[in-house]
Amino acid sequence: MKNYILIFISLFSFQITQAQSETSLVEKTLANYIEGSSYNKLDILEGVYTENATLYLSGKDGFKRYTPKEYVAFFKNKKYGQFNGRFAKVLAVEVIKDIATAKIEIAIPARKMKYIDLFLLKKFENGWKIISKTATRVDETSNN
Repeated sequence: MKNYILIFISLFSFQITQAQSETSLVEKTLANYIEGSSYNKLDILEGVYTENATLYLSGKDGFKRYTPKEYVAFFKNKKYGQFNGRFAKVLAVEVIKDIATAKIEIAIPARKMKYIDLFLLKKFENGWKIISKTATRVDETSNN
């Protein structure tokens, strides 16, 4: 009986360690998203998405679907590496085998804006990539 308990504890510990390391890898992808979008690093930002990722965002023209290239273009006229006022923090990450969800808060104090971004991620041979994103504005001045 004692051996069964030790085997169970070992397997359980291994699974927890695996989940923690996968969570760290997802957080690395999210950190690249934050760096790319906060410092106008288009190469890094585009690299976190799969080529066919879908981004569903609300803007002045209403709710619209964007490709990663269209989204990255929002930052193209800004100086590479210069902080653009976007502060971000990861609020939640959940990993289930080779898929994950994440929630990030984006604050732009100079414009009195705050957003919540929700992500779907998938693990590929070359790491975790964002396959879908949506966002909504949550500050008190938003019309939502």
